[in-house]
Formats: sequence, structure tokens, C-alpha cells
Amino acid sequence: MRLVPLGDSALLAELGSQPDDRVAALVRRLFGGLVASPLRGVEAIVPSFTTVAVYFAPAAVPGAGEPASVVAAWIGRMWAKGGSRSALKPREVRLAVAYGGEAGPDLDEVARCSGLTSAEVIRLHAKGTYEVRAVGFSPGFPYLSGLPPALRTPRRATPRVKVPAGSVAIGGTQTGVYPSASPGGWNLIGRTARVLFDPSLSSPALFRVGDRVKFESIAAAEYGRQLAAVHPPATPAAQTHEPAFTVLKAGLLTTVQDLGRTGFQDVGVSPGGAVDARALEVANLLVGNLPGEAGLECTLRGPLLAVRKDSWVAITGAPVAGLPWARPFLVRAGEELSLETLEQGCRAYLAVAGGIEVPPVLGSRSTLVSAGIGGFEGRALKPGDRLGVRPSVARPRLAPGWFAAPALAPRPQSEVTVRVIRGPQADWFSREAWEEFLTTSYRVNPLSDRMGARLDGSALRLPVPRDMVSEAVATGSVQVPPDGQPIVLLAERQTIGGYPKIADIISVDLGRVAQLRPGDRIRFVQTDIDEARRQRRAAERAITWLHQGIGQRE
Repeated sequence: MRLVPLGDSALLAELGSQPDDRVAALVRRLFGGLVASPLRGVEAIVPSFTTVAVYFAPAAVPGAGEPASVVAAWIGRMWAKGGSRSALKPREVRLAVAYGGEAGPDLDEVARCSGLTSAEVIRLHAKGTYEVRAVGFSPGFPYLSGLPPALRTPRRATPRVKVPAGSVAIGGTQTGVYPSASPGGWNLIGRTARVLFDPSLSSPALFRVGDRVKFESIAAAEYGRQLAAVHPPATPAAQTHEPAFTVLKAGLLTTVQDLGRTGFQDVGVSPGGAVDARALEVANLLVGNLPGEAGLECTLRGPLLAVRKDSWVAITGAPVAGLPWARPFLVRAGEELSLETLEQGCRAYLAVAGGIEVPPVLGSRSTLVSAGIGGFEGRALKPGDRLGVRPSVARPRLAPGWFAAPALAPRPQSEVTVRVIRGPQADWFSREAWEEFLTTSYRVNPLSDRMGARLDGSALRLPVPRDMVSEAVATGSVQVPPDGQPIVLLAERQTIGGYPKIADIISVDLGRVAQLRPGDRIRFVQTDIDEARRQRRAAERAITWLHQGIGQRE
């Protein structure tokens, strides 16, 4: 086992280079041991084909030592003990599948590639027993090993914009099942009516690493009957308080966000939450909330809100034209609150005393836009939506001219320099490529979103092409796809990825990236992991001091 940093608050345990049966057994063993003997402060444990990633909240890790060292020692003890097989006892999951026809439009193409008939493809696929090697790509999506070699089929040249939920597919040497409607480039050979992911459950995913999966071929008519009998996931309870705001104009992308959800990355659920987490924390503290209350994230062009009851609010992140910034102010019933013009920066945050009231999903009120869960009905706001506010537990301490210090609420810039540590695959790149990475001024591509900031600039090439086995990623990881143009992963990132990570942005600099608009510029400068962790501790202390200075107590 080799432990390497994954950003400044995660460790990646590398257990092998090839995703074979031996390494898969080691992954299950270590994952099982860590789950069976939890450590306070650990927020997620994510197994993949050859690695196990451990994410932690440094301030919550017990002991007087460096939190990363405490976590590393815990991982080492679990590895030395040989793990716990009982904690991850494999289950057998059977899925009834209607193959071919409308349910499997690529079945004939798979048959053509394999030199078999469609009936032989169905027989071979349903005959096998498969193992879940990883869960990711989308919530609940299982990557299954054990595909018969004869059925190996290249991914589609052009991915589909929308793959139906329940689609059984083949991609390269693996097979899998799409839990929800999503884009995808695998070959669709059938469909199941089984619900693979239900966010209303405390254990939302059907599959976990190590499970065994068998498929059973059924007729299309039987699939239709099973689909009709499926009950939709339970709808979270509606708001219970009178609305404080009505949306008159929704803006470009306005969502309800808190600091994200923890504990579900191992089943493919992104942590999500505010892209500029520090801005939301400060806004909440300014109005007397705890740092993690739900507020509004407004992207590039914010909403126009009708105020229905008197409310204390604060705006941080991107300043909004005509409104106070980084200080609490009162809005009165009957007024309109416009966040339509962001003066600079990409994302403004509106906190309201008490917090926006939406039902928690998997422990968070944040909107996971890509999966359609959480927040306000799992989507961006639209005109006519009514927003409730939870009862305020405290009133902000006000004084003439009072505001958050610039160090806590910095103004966004159109050109930024952010600090990075070398990523897990940095050694794959030449010294010249690393220097190119550190000296290039990259431009933010318009295709950037909450999942990642796509950058345009000098292409970073591997000296020798290498196959990357998918493994866990972190918020701030800088991935390099085959075209050589880096992608900075942001809050709504996937949980595992198959591109090499040349670097990780330190956590205290992520807010600068979150505020970059398309066309803005970013440069990278190298630092070390010790400095990254010192900066994180200093930022956490500053938030604690602001919390205490306003007079709030948890």
C-alpha cells in the first residue's frame, strides 16, 4: 500500500496498478476494515478499482497531531489488521432484463462486433456472474467486471445525450447499469425495471463494491409489467412556513445550496454544495446563521425576488449592483430584491436569517443539479417558485459601517493565481509539461459549470500514452483529458474519474476559481502539502473568530 495526498484533506491508498481480482480483493478488504472501525472526522471512504480514498474534515479529526498523520496512521492500522470481511459481506443481486428492441438498441451492433448472433450475445451476457468493482459516474452506477471476452465492445463514437434509466450497457471490457437518465457512451443492450438509486432512503444505492450481480432475460411484456409496478421514490415533505420570497425572474442558474452532503461518495453521490463554500459560510454568519445553512447560489445573472416578509439578508461572493456587499441588511415585505447584475465574479451568495427552507435529502439541502436531487425540487429556480425561510435562531449583531474583513470576503478577480500541490499522476508528465503547466496563463472555457472549470491554453501531453484506471478525485483536482486541456474539478464533480490528475488546488484558493467567468484567466504556482494544510487551518480559525465575534454559539 502507498498513501499519497489527494488535495489537502484526503488521502489516496494505492493498492496496485492493475484492476485484477487480487487487487480488487485488497480494495474490498481495506474498505471493509475502515468502515468497520470508523474514525471521527472522516467524511467519506471511496473504493475504486485499485485504490481507496479517505476524505476528512481536519478540524474534526481527534488527537493533538497533524490530522492527516492521524488519518494515515488509522489507515495503516486497518491495513495491517487485514481488514474486515464481515463489514463488506458480498450480496448477490439479480436483475431481470429485457434485451434488444427498444430496450436495447445497440444489441445488434454488439453482436456484429463480436461475430455472434443477437441471441448468443443475450445468452452469454445473462450467463455470467459479475462483480461490482466501483460505483460512480452517476449516483448508484455500478462498474461490473466479469464480462465475457467475446462481448467486449468499444464505446460509441458519439455518446447519447440521454440514456434511459435502467439501461444495461457494455463499454469496453465492462458492463453496467444506468440508475437514472443521463448522458452516456456505452452500448445499450437491454433494460431493467429495478430501481438502482432512491435518494429518499438512508442507503440509497442498490449496489456497493464487492456485490455479485446476475442478469436474467425476460420478455418485453414482462418488463412492462414490472415497470408499471415500480413505485416512485417518496417525495420529501413540503415547506411548513409562510414563503418569504417569490421568484419573479429566475436568473441564469439560481439554486439552493449549503455546504454539501457527506458520506455518500462511495455510491457515486457528489458532495456538491456551494462552489464558493467560504463565501456562503461568511454570508450565513453575517445574518446570524450557522455556517452551513442553505442559501441561494446565483450564477452570472441572479434572480429578481419579491419580498413577502421582513428578512435580514447578506450577499457575498460576487458583488451585486445596487446592494450592500459582505454586510447584513434588512429587506422589507413588499419590496423587490434584484440580484440580476453581478458587478464582477461568477457567483453571488444570498443568505437569509434562518436559512432557506427546503427538505433535506441525504443529509443536505443542497441542489445536485446533475442528478436532480436536493434543493428546490432537485432543480434550478424558476419564476413562480416560493421560498420559505426557517425560523432564525439569532439576530445578527449590527453596528454602523460593520462588514466582513476583505480577508474573509475577498472581491473576485478576472485574473488569479492559485496554489497547487503535485497530483497523484504528476510523475506521468515530463518536467517540461510540468513547467508548461506552471507558466501558462489559462483561459476559462465557456463550457465550464458547477462540475468543473474547463481551461484553454498550452496542451499538456503525456510523453507515452498510458491507460488510466478510474479512481477517486477531489474538489480542486486538475485533470488532464486526452486533448491536453486541464479541467479543474469543482463542487459538483464526479466521485471517480479516469483522467490523470497533474495537480490539486489547495482548498483555501478554490473560491478564486469559483468566481472566474468564461474568458477570465488563471495561473498556477506550486506549493507543498504542509503549506496547504497550514493555510487551511488558518482559514478555519478565521471563520471561527468571525463566528465568535458576531456572538453566535453552536
